[in-house]
Amino acid sequence: MTETASAVGDAAAARALREAGLRVTESRTAVYDALAARPHASADALFASIAGRMPRTSRQSVYNALSDFADAGLVRRIEPAGRPMLFELRVDDNHHHLVCIQCGAVEDVECVVGHAPCLTPSDSHGYRLQAAEVTFWGTCPACAEGTRP
Repeated sequence: MTETASAVGDAAAARALREAGLRVTESRTAVYDALAARPHASADALFASIAGRMPRTSRQSVYNALSDFADAGLVRRIEPAGRPMLFELRVDDNHHHLVCIQCGAVEDVECVVGHAPCLTPSDSHGYRLQAAEVTFWGTCPACAEGTRP
């Protein structure tokens, strides 16, 4: 990333953090920027992506930042069964995910039908529904073709 691109990313991160009511720190800014560059990333993957340029950061500081982001509504946690928790910045809609059963690749899928919650259970048990979370499992094109390294 060039210095100019980094400065633009840092400004966007700082603005998003402030709007979410969070204090802007170097660590939080780095985690936000890394997640913007790599949606559906795990905390460990985000740590690996920032550790080279921030050698004094810790894995725990990444986990803390992500927890703060989630509590503030800045990120969405994705918890595919049997996989590490993933995070994304796309929080303003009710979309779903495709997960490759071989390589773990994750793709966004628009809401299945209409607006949130976009799915209606057979019995809502009196709940006021706000969102539906669906994970589709399958094999991505690269794995199906045997072209994924």
